[in-house]
Amino acid sequence: MRSDFAGPVNIGSDEMIRINDLAKMIIGISDKKISIDNIPGPLGVRGRNSDNRLIYEKLQWKPSLKLIDGITSTYQWIKNQINKN
Repeated sequence: MRSDFAGPVNIGSDEMIRINDLAKMIIGISDKKISIDNIPGPLGVRGRNSDNRLIYEKLQWKPSLKLIDGITSTYQWIKNQINKN
């Protein structure tokens, strides 16, 4: 993709997901036996999603993958890079 636009843009899923659910998703993809331990403390943001309006406005592009599919392929790519070394 070519463009003269040089500013920062968000690139991510516009699917809203709770942070604990994102952690559970990644644990499932990794097939690891990991538990989530929410400790007492200040409460921060409970969920996230990406606002992709600017990237669409500037580049006429928007993500085409579901969050689960993007996380799965990213996890597999990282795992393969680690296994190469």
